[in-house]
Amino acid sequence: MKGKIIKGISGFYYVYSFENACIYTCRAKGILRDKKIKPLVGDNCKFDVTDEDKYEGNVTGILPRSNELIRPAVSNVDQMMVIFALSNPKPNFYLLDKFLFFIMHEKLNPILVFNKEDLDADLKEDVKDIYKGIDAPLIFTSAKEKINIDTVKELLKGKTTAVAGPSGVGKSTLINAIVGKDIMETGDISRKTQRGKHTTRHTEMFEFDVDGVDSFILDTPGFSSFYLPTLHEQERASDYYPEFAPFVQKCRFNACLHDKEPDCAVKKAVEEGLVSKERYENYLKILSEIKNNYKY
Repeated sequence: MKGKIIKGISGFYYVYSFENACIYTCRAKGILRDKKIKPLVGDNCKFDVTDEDKYEGNVTGILPRSNELIRPAVSNVDQMMVIFALSNPKPNFYLLDKFLFFIMHEKLNPILVFNKEDLDADLKEDVKDIYKGIDAPLIFTSAKEKINIDTVKELLKGKTTAVAGPSGVGKSTLINAIVGKDIMETGDISRKTQRGKHTTRHTEMFEFDVDGVDSFILDTPGFSSFYLPTLHEQERASDYYPEFAPFVQKCRFNACLHDKEPDCAVKKAVEEGLVSKERYENYLKILSEIKNNYKY
């Protein structure tokens, strides 16, 4: 049989069967250990059923992966949905831009969701202006009021979607609304820290149906910080800022970092309002962090 690993805990792998839409508790066969193959959440796999009544089996093979992420340790992800709140807590745009940098670097498709629209609708226009150049869906939702849930579901149809974002922004409530049942634990915001009281402790994928199509959503542990990926010698931080693309060829220097160089077309575009000043300032912070942590 063929299925998808949706959770892995303490040597047990929970496999969603494409054949009968059931979940089997499986162990990995020794042949996988011999080949040094560690199953990941998101893996499409082959498995044998050992006890049909108890829904138990063994994972016998891992099918080829389209991609593999280190953090979270998952495979075969089509896109990443980044969830922030418009209020309570206020959005940290630098953290959001680091998420977007990571997503672009991993060649995933980003979806931006700002939840809790009902708490601060006035911020919407500012957010739209900041992220107008990234060419990604930007959706404002209210999980509690069920605003734009169907719009999000349509974007997730037939895809495997990882969810990222800080704690306390309503990720669990939104996932519950998308899937249509309470599968995630939710928690209130701590008044003292303005962070969520509860965060997910392991990576887990959930299957849900959108117009008869199997779709998967992957919740990951909450992040209070986020590490940028290592860039190879031929890469530049600006490669992952798509709104810079129309201007980089007009810079005086081919190796322009768009920082302190003269005759920089990107800096000129920022001055003229063609590129978001907030996004550019966060780019400089990211560039500085990369320089400090890695050989650039």
